[in-house]
Amino acid sequence: MTTDDEFISRLIGFGLSEKEAQLYLHLLKYGPKTPSPLAKSLNTYREDVHRTLTSLIDKGMVRPSLDAPTVYAAVDLDTALEAALKRHDSELREMKQRKRELEELSRQQRFRPSDEVSTFKILKTLKEIVSTATPVIEATQKEFLWVVPESGLVSASLWFNEAVKGIIQRGGKALGITDITYSAIPLVQEVLDSGEEVRHFDGYRGADYGVFDRKHCISAINIDITSHRLDEPATMLYTDDTVYAKYLVSTFEMLWKQSVPAEEQIQELLEQGPSKA
Repeated sequence: MTTDDEFISRLIGFGLSEKEAQLYLHLLKYGPKTPSPLAKSLNTYREDVHRTLTSLIDKGMVRPSLDAPTVYAAVDLDTALEAALKRHDSELREMKQRKRELEELSRQQRFRPSDEVSTFKILKTLKEIVSTATPVIEATQKEFLWVVPESGLVSASLWFNEAVKGIIQRGGKALGITDITYSAIPLVQEVLDSGEEVRHFDGYRGADYGVFDRKHCISAINIDITSHRLDEPATMLYTDDTVYAKYLVSTFEMLWKQSVPAEEQIQELLEQGPSKA
């Protein structure tokens, strides 16, 4: 790259077009000119030179003479660049003002932000469920609500319990509801020991689901798991639809009020023994 090419490149970076940069550099190097010799030197048309000169005058980089024929001279580089900086500052202030006005108009119009467009995804295997739920759990900051059968507790022990501990360590909470049988006591105790709150809902046969920070939801469609292999067929719905999350949270809160603390159910089962439980 020649010195002239580099100079033109820097001028373009300062906001000039290529034609403006070439014409301004020519005037700097060879002094004031009228349009005709400029057109010849730059190998272009006289009308094109006039348009470029007018643009450079508007930018404060070229100054026309008052006598006839009009001679055009380049403003010294420091003055021209300072004018360009001031122009950019003015444009920036104007853009910021327009941004504030548009934000205010947006609030008045109550536009729906793009991040409120919900995602719905059908998960077809245990592997898909695990790979989808794990990063959601790891990103959860405040609250994880879950309702699962005993088979769900087995899956949680295998795949999710460690990640859920992270929610509690971050200062969040995890609340769960399940139907606690005698055989499920070790699984429930493992969850309790991690800091989660668990309640027993006798004979629960409703939907199985989890809600994360009252936004992300994973709910069962068909989840009759028997082997807990990652290739095990299981169908669940994932969504970040806040309306659906609100519905599931309200259902959870109703179930929570109707259930009893897991510790009470465990104590009662231990007193009865396995044969009567």
